[in-house]
Amino acid sequence: MSERVLPYGSWPSPISAASLVEGVVAISELVTDGDDIWWAESRPDEGGRVAIVRRSPDGAITEITPPDANVRTLVHEYGGGAWWVHEGTIVYVDFDDQRLRRLVPGAEPELLTPDPPAPRSWRYADGRVTPDGRWFVCVREVHHQVPGARLEADNQIVAVALDGSMDVRELVLGADFYAFPRPSPDGSLLAWVQWSHPSMPWYGTELWVGELEGGTVVSGRQVAGGVQESVMQPEWSPGSELYFLSDRSGRSNLYRLTPDEPIVELGGDFDIGGPMWVFGQSRYAVAADGSIVAALSRPRGDVLVMDATDAVASGWSSIESVRALASGGAAYIGATHTATPAAIVHVESPHYASVPHVHGVADGYLPEPEPITFPTTGGAEAHALYYRPAHAVIEGPSDERPPLLVLAHGGPTGAARRQLQLALRYWTSRGWAVVDVDYRGSTGYGRDYMEALDGQWGVADVEDCIAAALFLVDRGDVDGERLAIKGGSAGGFTVLAALVFHDVFAAGASRYGIGDLEVLARDTHKFESRYIDRVIGPYPASKALYEARSPINHTDALRCPMIVLQGLDDAVVPPNQAELIVGALAAKGVPHAYLAFPGEGHGFRRAENVVAALEGEYSFFAQVFGFEPSDDLPRVEIRR
Repeated sequence: MSERVLPYGSWPSPISAASLVEGVVAISELVTDGDDIWWAESRPDEGGRVAIVRRSPDGAITEITPPDANVRTLVHEYGGGAWWVHEGTIVYVDFDDQRLRRLVPGAEPELLTPDPPAPRSWRYADGRVTPDGRWFVCVREVHHQVPGARLEADNQIVAVALDGSMDVRELVLGADFYAFPRPSPDGSLLAWVQWSHPSMPWYGTELWVGELEGGTVVSGRQVAGGVQESVMQPEWSPGSELYFLSDRSGRSNLYRLTPDEPIVELGGDFDIGGPMWVFGQSRYAVAADGSIVAALSRPRGDVLVMDATDAVASGWSSIESVRALASGGAAYIGATHTATPAAIVHVESPHYASVPHVHGVADGYLPEPEPITFPTTGGAEAHALYYRPAHAVIEGPSDERPPLLVLAHGGPTGAARRQLQLALRYWTSRGWAVVDVDYRGSTGYGRDYMEALDGQWGVADVEDCIAAALFLVDRGDVDGERLAIKGGSAGGFTVLAALVFHDVFAAGASRYGIGDLEVLARDTHKFESRYIDRVIGPYPASKALYEARSPINHTDALRCPMIVLQGLDDAVVPPNQAELIVGALAAKGVPHAYLAFPGEGHGFRRAENVVAALEGEYSFFAQVFGFEPSDDLPRVEIRR
């Protein structure tokens, strides 16, 4: 063979698993304070801790939080919104104890909340400072520690004194969940979003407004939302007009509240908001002059709109954390399919506020994915991003088709990511094809598409992943004998269901996937404890359906080699789920591998574990499909 032609799957690649984490800083949230820009940096090679840095208008970048700080909240287990900035002062949650701290740059952090009765039992998120600077209004989650009892956490909106007095006042109680507590610019009103079981925030929420008087909220009233309307991200304009996102039209559009009824400020066949799995999301901002800056989701990626009129050709395929700057324009986190996320300042034209991670990978390894729409069951259509094998100097044999890796995202309300994923290009640069599937239930295509998974989880999502693979086989893109599927969390359940109930894939990888739906219904955290009422059915009334859909109950059909990966501190999908599947694979004598990671929760954060997980999956698939990786990888042990 020519040096330029090598079998698919065995190509040498400049993208190593270690290169995904060594010196890599991932930007997750951005906040503006005047014209200062602050952002959160997640650092895998520092144990996954999150630090906060500030960029001043002169371009100087300074790490603000102490070197031992880890700014991360556990509210809803998924967190987000663990910090905020007001007039140069940051208020943040430290992961170790979940207590709030106030920090003036250059000084020592000052504790604001008392020591809870049990470690991490009082948690805080999604706060804002009142205009007078006296209070931090935020969500609090109280976990009860009663021996022998399993009690659901209480969620509240509270006001935390910023003077260090440890004064914490309960403002709003009664609903199961709260988000987006936002004081008005004059401090007289408080807006917030709330919802209760069995709803999730992308199904139905209520927007409330109350009067702030003497450290309490009075005369609270619902002003928008309901059981079949998801309202998100209320924001006050400088003139105290209230804006919010709503999907009442079937799409998440921007509205302004009026005494009569909400008025559409930015509407159309696009979504602005996404599913609220984490706090701190901001997809639009109201500038000081009242103009609007917003990110709109399109099939090929996000588009930035300014002044609610003209789309700005930003060049970014992903836009998050949209915030207004005091002197005009906006800042946000922007990414493309070839560049990692960075903080962006956008006034008359966009420029970097932070330099994205320099991955050093040539463009030949990073072609744009192909958006595809393909037929699936029931006469429906589904969507995906298709990534061809790509290498700067190597190609596959003309008489061979590449193996295909199907990616099933989590959620299941997630979506294929519209930005550079070096972990995905790790596969394509070695000669794999990858398809990232937006199965029915995914967001970004409107409420009807998301609700197409109602009652069909474990069925429609699986059928769509299979349909994507067979579409590419029929088109001649990939080898139908070498199809693999990979997913995490809800995507891990999709993997398990695909391998148990269908005979299409030759191998699979499940990261913290769900094997027993009944165990999940009985033994998961509050935020998701009623989620599967909607996507499967109420439990225990639908017990028979749970049993029928649970892969663990059908292990007699397990014939497909599988690698299972699990964090041992996972509170969302407990380790017993992985252990049940691994036990069944061993009992059946099916080739399998199990990688368990102490100290990891729902998702892997530590650099060494990120590397071990990816290399373990690649080694496993290489052994199953019979090719020799070009890398000197640790050989994962396959058991029977």
